[in-house]
Amino acid sequence: MERINEIISTIDEYVWGLPLIILIMICGIILSVRLGFLQIRRLGTALKYMVKNEEGGHGEVSSFAALCTALSATVGTGNIVGVATAISAGGPGALFWMEIAAFLGMATKYAEGLLAVKYRVKDKQGNILGGPFYYIEKGLGKKWKWLAVVFAVCGLGAGLMGIGTITQINGITSAVNNFFDPDSIYTVTIFGMEFTWATVISGVIITLLTALIIMGGIKRISGVSKIVIPVMIVTYIVCCLIIILTHLTAIPDAVGAIFSGAFSTKAAAGGAAGTVIMAAMKSGVARGIFSNEAGLGSAPIAAAAAKTNEPARQGLVTMTGTFIDTIIVCTMTGLSIIIAGSYRSAELKGVMITMDAFNQGLPFGEQISSFILMACLAVFAFTTILGWNYYSERCLAYLFGSNRILTYIFRGVYVAAVFIGPYLAVEAVWNIADIFNGLMAIPNIIAILLLSGVVTSETRNYLKKLKDGRIRE
Repeated sequence: MERINEIISTIDEYVWGLPLIILIMICGIILSVRLGFLQIRRLGTALKYMVKNEEGGHGEVSSFAALCTALSATVGTGNIVGVATAISAGGPGALFWMEIAAFLGMATKYAEGLLAVKYRVKDKQGNILGGPFYYIEKGLGKKWKWLAVVFAVCGLGAGLMGIGTITQINGITSAVNNFFDPDSIYTVTIFGMEFTWATVISGVIITLLTALIIMGGIKRISGVSKIVIPVMIVTYIVCCLIIILTHLTAIPDAVGAIFSGAFSTKAAAGGAAGTVIMAAMKSGVARGIFSNEAGLGSAPIAAAAAKTNEPARQGLVTMTGTFIDTIIVCTMTGLSIIIAGSYRSAELKGVMITMDAFNQGLPFGEQISSFILMACLAVFAFTTILGWNYYSERCLAYLFGSNRILTYIFRGVYVAAVFIGPYLAVEAVWNIADIFNGLMAIPNIIAILLLSGVVTSETRNYLKKLKDGRIRE
């Protein structure tokens, strides 16, 4: 088993190596230039569209609900654990490169949302289907269908086998257990192994909630997401702001550390000159992409269901997801960690770094601060379970057609994966999920680059209609 884990880890490192990261960044650069840095010029319009529904738009859910569904899958452990990991590995400078990845990723997310609506289809049951598989097949032509199939298979695997189920429920139960029973006093034997009652009870509750929600499909998932996601994001940001505002004198040093770390050419201990900047760049860009999923092709699956008649309009709404996820939420996390200095401790890893920053920075006492972070992590991970269920179902529908019986069977299997998640070792599962995510990105980025002319043309026509007054903002 150990040998298998090593092989999986090696494959993961190859898939998520510099070539894929560079490819995703180049895609963002090309789109930013071709669109005239739309993510700057039209950010205000995008934020307005985020909360203002389009009159007479066709689709299944509002643009805001579609955005919240996408955010439910992206705002999660990456914002809490991923940021801490990036700064721990690459220093404060990693946060700067995370922001750069997000800035370029906004252009990529815009293109994904636009193409998702432009090439979406309606099945026999009236469900709206869209995403990379459809803009690959319909935009590039039937000869590219194999590439769409590759994306759908990898998306199905990522949702069912890792990032959507086992890893998330395991993260929730671990967070709950660390808060309520950190010394594992109250235990029960299951599958011949001991687990705490906190793990078992939280696992059962999350499984039941998952079943109740996903059986209702996209409308119920988006309905829950558009209520829970804004509340939890605001709660989390407020906590980070309390840390920042109560340590205003530390901000100049924190900002200085971010920029000096991002461009430092000093040699790391025992390394060559420039290794500091390379470590910061690689950690920041990789974790930034993992957090906001720009280029992976997941968000356009949700965007396709939006009630809109204008592909470019939904592209702008989709773009705000990266802005919220990384430029706002990840920045708040990163500043809190850097101000507290928690990343310097060799004993702290992952979520414990963020928890230490909360305990140091919040004026509520360790028990309350830990509970807040535990609640945020649990809710974010739970909504990721919901979001990835929808993504997986759409991949299933593309591969095998819309079949109500098959869909319900899949939902049952998905719930079963959530149920067993707390009792499995997750290291190999995380690596498998990473591999599937990376393999999803490759066909998606290829399609976006080949269809960048379509994105540019659609954008130009939309902006002209806005200027001429044929449509209103």
